Amino acid sequence: MEIGKPTTMICTLLAMDQTNFCYRVCSVCERTLPDNPTSLCNFCNLNSFNSRSSSSNSRSSSSKLLFRILMSVASDTKVFTVICFDRAAKVLFGCTADEFFDFAKLHPFSAATTNKILEGEMIKVTLSRPKNGNAQHHRVSQIVPLRTGFRPAIETLKEFYGLRPGS
Repeated sequence: MEIGKPTTMICTLLAMDQTNFCYRVCSVCERTLPDNPTSLCNFCNLNSFNSRSSSSNSRSSSSKLLFRILMSVASDTKVFTVICFDRAAKVLFGCTADEFFDFAKLHPFSAATTNKILEGEMIKVTLSRPKNGNAQHHRVSQIVPLRTGFRPAIETLKEFYGLRPGS
């Protein structure tokens, strides 16, 4: 992969890390928050305190979850680990990280089942080098499933667990 240039390649998804697939951010500014669901954004709450005159800023910020998935993929020449963040992961999952987390609370083996559902899926990915010099893995900036009948994981999970579509 050339330095500074994104690379597009066709890969097979081998596995996903099921233990830590998301992280919590401020729903206003999307700054990373501690894992505690009651954590508030210090930046947004400080601005809220300083500018009480604006009605939109006068309430405290809430949090939301975003996907951050470590995946093992195989190209025609090697196997490597990449990190897939929210925008690209939504393509595979078909829902937000909050929706998946809520689904997984009711169906505890959803993450492991999702790994099995997506295992072996042929994908076209665009990889870029991380902007942070400390990051270990290439980032998936775009992902396109190549199978004609591809269905996002949440659809298959709902069918597997006997739920109606749209529920």
